[in-house]
Amino acid sequence: MEPVYIPLVVIALLYILYHYFTRNFNYWKSRGIVGPDPVPLFGNIIKAALRYETHGQAIAKIYHQYPNEKVVGVFRMTDPNLLIRDLDIIKHILIKDFDEFSDRGVELSKEGLGTNLFHADTDTWRALRNRFTPLFTSGKLKNMIKLMTDRGNQFVDYVENIIENETEQKIHTLVQRYTISTISACAFGIDINDISDDNPIIKTLYKIDRELFSINFAFELVLMYPRLFKKLNMTVFPKYVTDFFYKLTTSIISERGGKPTDRKDFMDLILELRSQKEIQSSNRYDNEKQVHLEISDSIIAAQSFVFFAGGYETSATTMSFMLYLLAKNPHIQDKLHKEIDETLDKHNSELTYEIIKEMTYLRKVFDETLRLYPLVEPLQRSARSDYEVPGTDIVIKKNQIVLITPRGIHYDPKYYPNPEVFDPERFSSEAIAERHPCAYMPFGVGPRNCIGMRFAKLQSSICIIKLLSKFRVEPSENTLKEMQFDPKRVVMSPFGGILLNIVKRK
Repeated sequence: MEPVYIPLVVIALLYILYHYFTRNFNYWKSRGIVGPDPVPLFGNIIKAALRYETHGQAIAKIYHQYPNEKVVGVFRMTDPNLLIRDLDIIKHILIKDFDEFSDRGVELSKEGLGTNLFHADTDTWRALRNRFTPLFTSGKLKNMIKLMTDRGNQFVDYVENIIENETEQKIHTLVQRYTISTISACAFGIDINDISDDNPIIKTLYKIDRELFSINFAFELVLMYPRLFKKLNMTVFPKYVTDFFYKLTTSIISERGGKPTDRKDFMDLILELRSQKEIQSSNRYDNEKQVHLEISDSIIAAQSFVFFAGGYETSATTMSFMLYLLAKNPHIQDKLHKEIDETLDKHNSELTYEIIKEMTYLRKVFDETLRLYPLVEPLQRSARSDYEVPGTDIVIKKNQIVLITPRGIHYDPKYYPNPEVFDPERFSSEAIAERHPCAYMPFGVGPRNCIGMRFAKLQSSICIIKLLSKFRVEPSENTLKEMQFDPKRVVMSPFGGILLNIVKRK
């Protein structure tokens, strides 16, 4: 090529790329829907894509920029998404018209853990959800109380030992030791008696945690091309993570002789399903096609993975935020200490499912923590067919993604006056009754909410009760003055961790 033509070729290529990366940017304007002006390639999430803020923060900011709009047109990279602000419309999408929005819009290969309950397509999800829901009934959770309290006692002994040398602790890393031991015991029947750094299982699980919950640039690729990974039969999970869960499940199945035991844990349920070879979805309508799902090793490993991921990391992060808020608000910590002390004294220090439910202030603290720090952000759903938004002339096209930001809603002064203030009384029975049912959604709402919500609350409550019955948490000189979030994490996590002093109560 003649040198004189090289600049022209470069200019032509740049023009083509510019046109390609801006090809959809009139989508919302042409439909009369307001929204922020997009940046070529990055759309409205340039700071998140460059890891200066989380994706959740980016979408929540847009929510607050348009306080009078029911919906806002946004672009995540080049893909046009519709941000829903109106709670009645959200109720339609997540509950009333759920069948139209039952897919999350993230499609992965069915190999390599892609058929887990969180990512699975609607047909697979329906078959799995019906079978796994019984694991989280009150009766099943009551059976796990002893496993959780034993691990809570072990955790308290560990804390008591380490604070003799250093009261300042990295809280998130610390409570992860408890959630690792409880999820291992309750899900897989694995007893971790040593929760120190010397334990190779702890080291392995920490490594998996870093891999699973870290964002790489495949994330933005999924935003631009939501169905690309499924078409190419690809997964976002590293091979060694997939191998770990395959080996974990197969080894436990082998140890139990391929049959359920009397532990009644997650793996027993898996073994019951495995004996059936395949499961079917239940028919809700006469003309609905019944889905048959083979219980393969891939299906089993995928559910093991999602149970571990949900029960381990999210609970640890929630407790970290809770302890941070209690340290910063000692009057609330004092009130919670009083409730824990009085309840334990009343029941001779025994902890049962019913006794934990008596601690109503603990529930309020838990709920207010997740109002301030919802972990999964934003929520998203994909339209299964063209859908006319109720009360408007707006049509959401088939396969288009809608976004809902719990963080935006939770910080909206229309629903929560002085939203930056930590106030557990927002979750009194009277206050809850007065709010819209979609004004609070840290676990999502509707049929596709978090299946492990009750397990997570119980697991976290036991840890907090055990810890605060012996200790109090206080800010150290290195405690964050204001919470900062790690833009490289999938869930909303504290940047650099949270440092607090743990002090023995007198």
